[in-house]
Amino acid sequence: MRPLATTGVLLLLVTLLATCNPADRAVPTELRGSTALAVPSASVVAPPAQNFDAHLSGDDEVPARDTRGQGELKLQLNAAGDTLEYKIISSNIYNVVQSHIHIAPAGINGPIVVFLYGLVPAGGGRTDGVLASGIITAGNLIGPLAGHPLSDLLRLIRHDSAYANAHTNDGVDGTNTGPGDFPGGEIRGQVRALGPKP
Repeated sequence: MRPLATTGVLLLLVTLLATCNPADRAVPTELRGSTALAVPSASVVAPPAQNFDAHLSGDDEVPARDTRGQGELKLQLNAAGDTLEYKIISSNIYNVVQSHIHIAPAGINGPIVVFLYGLVPAGGGRTDGVLASGIITAGNLIGPLAGHPLSDLLRLIRHDSAYANAHTNDGVDGTNTGPGDFPGGEIRGQVRALGPKP
């Protein structure tokens, strides 16, 4: 009985295939030549990072600063790769007068290449929340990157050779007297690549 059941199933399948319209068995036009079903090649390279950030603290300044101030710089590259949108969020910091991106590895001070905030008058008081936001293009690059494409800054960021910092000034004579009065920089952090856009 078992061989008969197997033979019956095979006959049923053959009959179905023989009686079906050949057009029903064809690959749908919208899937022909499609890569939707293809297995990706092992040589596929991940796209470069599109999101970047930096955590700013007094510990990362050179020399280190004794401050409770902190900050976060968030950057996102547009699809064309020619504009960085940024936002600086700060907490528990006083008298911020300017903020920049500099180029240098951790532990070394380097030149300013982008203004993010300021110059503003000294003695501005406490800042918590968004300090500044905007966009960076090649036209915003200064110092050693003036006249260069934005991709040069991105290359330095991807090689851990760029940092952000915030400078403070209380407007009273005598500098570097404590939190809220570090004109050379109160908080700092290396800008790091986070990965592609979601």
